[in-house]
Amino acid sequence: MENDRQESIDKLKELLEDIDFAMLTTVAGEKLHSRPMSTQQVEFDGDLWFFTSDRTHKVDEIQADNRVNVAYSQPDDNTYVSVFGRAEMVKDRAKIEELWNPIYKAWFPDGLDDPSLCLLKVAVEEAEYWDSSNSKIVQLVGFVKALATGQRADGGDHGKISL
Repeated sequence: MENDRQESIDKLKELLEDIDFAMLTTVAGEKLHSRPMSTQQVEFDGDLWFFTSDRTHKVDEIQADNRVNVAYSQPDDNTYVSVFGRAEMVKDRAKIEELWNPIYKAWFPDGLDDPSLCLLKVAVEEAEYWDSSNSKIVQLVGFVKALATGQRADGGDHGKISL
């Protein structure tokens, strides 16, 4: 069982490795609310990390309903990943310092001294991915072939991961 979990973590790590930005979706009452977020580059162990302020709507939304979706897209590599998990706010000073980069002062001018600075931790439960290593030309040829033969085009690798 632990082997399966590690294989799932490794696969998801490989898929997300070069994708910085994602769309984080929270439940806001009866609606869904999405916003762009930058994933912190750490050794992926089943958790995703994001810097945020504890004075945002997403914090209120997560406190009311901690289910979130994080959608990643890397069109140049034909990689798309949808991650479902449970989110929580983390005020652990050591973890904040570990992940901090001075460039974040653009969003948090007081840096590590910003009292609203916190982390959003998403404990990943499931992910679904679409990954095609074929070039655009190979995909186009496959699409035209599918149209000509009436067969479904090969969209590449698609799978589901549970952690």
